[in-house]
Amino acid sequence: MIIRTAPFALAIALVSQPVAAQEIRPATNSAPIAPQLDDATPLPRDVAYPGGTIALDIDATDTRRGVYRVVETIPVVAGTRELALLLPEWLPGKHGPRGAANLLSNIRFFADGETLEWHRDPLDVYRFVVQVPSGAQAVEARFVHTSPVTGREGRISTTQEMLNLQWEAMSLYPEGHYTRRIAVKPTVTVPAGWEVYTALDGKARAADRVSWDVVDYETLVDSPIFAGKYSRQWNLDPEVTLDAVADAPKYLELAPENLATFEKLVDEADALFGARHFDHYNFLLAMTDRMGGIGLEHHRSSENQYEPTALIDWEKMDWDRNVVAHELVHSWNGKFRRPEGLWTPDYRTPMQDTLMWVYEGQTQFWGWVLAARSGLQQKETVLGMFANAAANYSEGQPGRAWRSVQDTTYDPIINARQPLPYSSLQRSEDYYVEGALVWLEADQIIREGTKGRRGLDDFAKAFFGKTDGDWGVLTYDFDEVVATLNSVYAYDWADFLDTRLRTPDQPAPVRGLEQAGYRLVFKEEMNPYAAGRASEGSGLDLFYSLGMNLSGDGTVTTTLWDGPAFDAGIVNGAQVMAVNGTAYSADTMRDAVTAAKASQEPIRLLVKRGEMFDTIEIAYAGGLRYPWIEPVGNGTKGLDRLLSARTK
Repeated sequence: MIIRTAPFALAIALVSQPVAAQEIRPATNSAPIAPQLDDATPLPRDVAYPGGTIALDIDATDTRRGVYRVVETIPVVAGTRELALLLPEWLPGKHGPRGAANLLSNIRFFADGETLEWHRDPLDVYRFVVQVPSGAQAVEARFVHTSPVTGREGRISTTQEMLNLQWEAMSLYPEGHYTRRIAVKPTVTVPAGWEVYTALDGKARAADRVSWDVVDYETLVDSPIFAGKYSRQWNLDPEVTLDAVADAPKYLELAPENLATFEKLVDEADALFGARHFDHYNFLLAMTDRMGGIGLEHHRSSENQYEPTALIDWEKMDWDRNVVAHELVHSWNGKFRRPEGLWTPDYRTPMQDTLMWVYEGQTQFWGWVLAARSGLQQKETVLGMFANAAANYSEGQPGRAWRSVQDTTYDPIINARQPLPYSSLQRSEDYYVEGALVWLEADQIIREGTKGRRGLDDFAKAFFGKTDGDWGVLTYDFDEVVATLNSVYAYDWADFLDTRLRTPDQPAPVRGLEQAGYRLVFKEEMNPYAAGRASEGSGLDLFYSLGMNLSGDGTVTTTLWDGPAFDAGIVNGAQVMAVNGTAYSADTMRDAVTAAKASQEPIRLLVKRGEMFDTIEIAYAGGLRYPWIEPVGNGTKGLDRLLSARTK
């Protein structure tokens, strides 16, 4: 009998055999061989820059065109033939390579009046290599920094009424040294009569030319300027000021009882941490809608932006005031205590963001808590923030199935806060807000385990409040976070943090809210925080109903992955032209969503995408849905106690 092998069986047999490695190399085509690139980041040394003090002189008077003109004089050691200067690339507080190399222009170098040759390093475009002639004692750099003038080019840093000068965007420093070992004498000329605010020491003013004491470059970069035509300063305590600039004088009126909430914020922060890590502190505040929004931490100051009416329309603008509480917390968490991977000796060394769920997550948590404790924001507004967060991670983040919170810590590097086509699937910097919900759960575990005697306040004091008066940098790692939590209350904190923050596809992070006596619910009207935000724009939030958000003209700005709009084929950039045969308006859309709940009929949308029009039906009958959290049962809840003032 002849046995024949079936073709399918033969195919399986062939596939199962190992395939010998074969070299594939074109015999006749050109094929270059890559050289070893000298692109490793060299480690700087903790030694003083030997050339001496750098003079940095910035002319910031051209606010009409938004141009800063810089003259920087860098002394050099005798015999120097090549000077390598760096523009800061990895910026503290921005958690990624966000240096403004694209805004530096007309760059020229001189020595003794002679124009010098220079080139940009092709392997490090933030590195400028200057040829120094024999006998030169200093190199003078002259260049301009151009502020964006529309939102398309980036964040606007200057208007005709104010400016926000960030030193790292318009200065160079010599490579090879810790930035704390480079001495700089800063001087800025501002428009006539403008007031200048910064945390720098030794201010001296001659007409509109302002200078400060010699300072190390690290502290200089950490001490930005707000300056403005219309300004006002309030003393919150002997060492803390609120320094505001505004689009117009009327926006600088602050009622005494409202000023008291800023004073109370400082008191509540002192009570929480039990120590200060600054000798003085400046809240730098821009009351504007003309300059780009900002919230950025520094050790002895913070950059903050409010909508213009946030101080004078106190109740209506309650939603807008949290940023100053958040950035104040950073003086302790992020500046004094810093994850070891986020401290770098210069601004060329890459940062490692893995512990951002402590740096930013716990700051988000304490920013909410301190705003409520101080009265800077109403408790109901803060509860709305918690509600929005809980809903987002319960229903609005299908990306949680594949991506952990810790993996989102790399987003400042991967995405640099650019818009995403499907952010609910791709996720973004969720270490802020999901991190805050995890820290709420940690607080409730401690309170439950100690029968209310201890909470996350005790962790904050032990971890961030040590060595009163020290405003250096004290780094930490994961193990220290776990050890300090265990010193407050013994628990398997390593597993808790690893599961909640470093493992994907976890249950929605609402356990802390539930332990604190609240639950997530949906209503047909917005919570106070969401309603406040919505009142300042013309957009329409239908995220938890139709699964999309719309701008004022009906353009889709966000779609929920696998939501009703997404399933119907609607994507970002599409424009809703009509709803059930009627021209689009926000009210028409809201009415249609409400009516469909009773009629059970699909909602018919005329949608334009590019030059094409489509009639799309969305089968949705759930009505309008907006997140709230509400207490369960009677009596005082754990969240109520957490948000209660600690000082009188």
